[in-house]
Amino acid sequence: MATFKPCVQKQRADGFYPVYIRVTHQRKVGFIKTNKVVSKKGVTASKEIKDTFVSNFCTTVILDYTNRLNAFDTTRWSVKEVIDFLQTGDSDICFSEYARQHVGRLISNGQDRTARNYELALGHLERYFGTTQVMFSQLTSTAVTLWIKSLESTHRAKEMYPVCMRQVFRAAVKEMNDYDNDIIRIKTNPWIKVQIPQSDRTTKRAISAEDCRRFFSAPLPPSKMVDPLPELGHDIAKLVLCLAGMNTIDLYELKKEDYKRGRFCYKRAKTRHSRKDEAYFEMRIEPVIMPLIEKYKADDDSPYFFNFHTRYSTADSFCANVNNGIKKICKSIGLPKEKWYSVYTFRHTWATIAQNDCGANIAEVGFAMNHSHGHTVTRGYIKLDFTPAWELNAKVIDFVLFSTKKSKQGMADDIDNPVDKQFKLSPKRMVYARAYFQGAVIAEVTDIGFSNVDEVIKRLVPKFPSTIPLRSEVTFRIKDVDTEKEGIYVRTKGKGF
Repeated sequence: MATFKPCVQKQRADGFYPVYIRVTHQRKVGFIKTNKVVSKKGVTASKEIKDTFVSNFCTTVILDYTNRLNAFDTTRWSVKEVIDFLQTGDSDICFSEYARQHVGRLISNGQDRTARNYELALGHLERYFGTTQVMFSQLTSTAVTLWIKSLESTHRAKEMYPVCMRQVFRAAVKEMNDYDNDIIRIKTNPWIKVQIPQSDRTTKRAISAEDCRRFFSAPLPPSKMVDPLPELGHDIAKLVLCLAGMNTIDLYELKKEDYKRGRFCYKRAKTRHSRKDEAYFEMRIEPVIMPLIEKYKADDDSPYFFNFHTRYSTADSFCANVNNGIKKICKSIGLPKEKWYSVYTFRHTWATIAQNDCGANIAEVGFAMNHSHGHTVTRGYIKLDFTPAWELNAKVIDFVLFSTKKSKQGMADDIDNPVDKQFKLSPKRMVYARAYFQGAVIAEVTDIGFSNVDEVIKRLVPKFPSTIPLRSEVTFRIKDVDTEKEGIYVRTKGKGF
C-alpha cells in the first residue's frame, strides 16, 4: 500500500512554497501537487509544514486517497499508476495499461502461451485504434463491433482476439468497480451488445494408416543444414504418433524427473492450470521409439529430458520448425499443398485409428489422449490405472507400423477415386451383380464371361419388372468376386437401359 506525506519543494519567486503530497509506493517516490501554498513562516527549517489549516487540509486529502486505494489491489501498480489513479478520480482509465498488467499476471501463473494470445489480441486492438494507450471510454459497442469486423478475413483471430479482450475487460470491471460501495470506475460494458463470431473450424485431417506408412518410409529430402528440418519433422511426428498423440509443447517441456521406469509422467501444458487433477498422465514408452528417445536425449547437466531447448528458445518455435520439416517431406512425396500435414495431423490420426481400426470407444480415446472429462471429482478419490491407454497405444502402433492392414480411413479415401478408372472386369473372373430400385433388389446375376460393366447391366435389365416408370433411376452394384472390388453405377430407364 502506498504511503503519503505533505511536503514543500522549491520556493517560488513570490516567497511562497507550493504544497505537494509525497507518494511512496514499491520503494518509488512521486508527488501530487495541491492547490495550497504556505509562506516561509508556515514551514519549519527542515521544510515540514506547520501551517495548521494547510496541514489539516493535507490530512483530509491523504485520508481520501487511502480510502480510494483500499478499494483495489494495488500490489502490481507502479507509483505513476497510483498517482494517475488518484489524480483522474472518476475520469477515464487506460485499458491498454490494465491489459498489460493482466498479461503479466498470466505469465506469473505459468500461462505463457495464453499470455501470448492476449498480447497478440491487444497489439491488434491498439493498431486498430492507432494508439498504445487505448482508454476504456473508447471501447464502445460500436467501436468494438467495427474492430471485430476488421478481423472477419482471419480464420481463428476473429474469435480468439475478442474473447481475450473481453476477458481483460471483465477482470477490470471485477477489480475496479465496487458496487457495494458505489465505486463505479468503468461505467459501460460494450460486450453486452457485441456479437463475437466463431472461428473457422478446421477439418480434422487425420490420415490413413497407409498414408502414415508412406510418410514414414519416404526418403528424406536433401538439406544443407547440420540438423535437417525434414529429419526433425519425421522424428517428432513418429514420437507424437507413438505417444498417443502427445503435444509438442509437452515433449519440449519434459524434465528428467518426468521419466520414471519406462514412462513419461507429466502434466499436460494446455490444461494443467484449468483442471483439478492438473492434467496429470503417464504414458509408457514403446520399444519402437527408443532409438528416437536416445537420439534426442539432453545432456546430463540439463534439467530437460530432450535437447530441444538447445536449438529452440520456445515451444512455439520448436513446433514451427517441426511443422516446416513435415511440410518439406509432404512436398517431396508429391502431396498437393492443400493436403500437407502438420504435427497435429498425427495426433488426429492416432485418435482416428484408435477408434476406427482398433475398436476403442470415444471415452477410451479421450482418456488415452489426456482429454478433460466430467469425472474430476471421482478422479480425486482414486489412483488411476493408465494401462488401458498403454495397451491401446500399443495396438495403434502395431496397426500402423507393423502391419499392412488397410485402415477404414484408407477405405474411405478410395471412394474419392472415380470407380470407372479403378474397376475393370475380366471374362475369366466371377461377377456378382445386383440391381436396386427404391432400395429393393429387382434383379441379380452371378456368372463369368463379362468383359465390361455394360455387359453386366445388359444381362440384368431383362429381369426388371415392367412397373418401373420411364426416366427413373436404377442403381447397380457389381462385384468382382475374385478381387473383392465393387463398382456402383446409376442408369436411367429410357436412356441408360
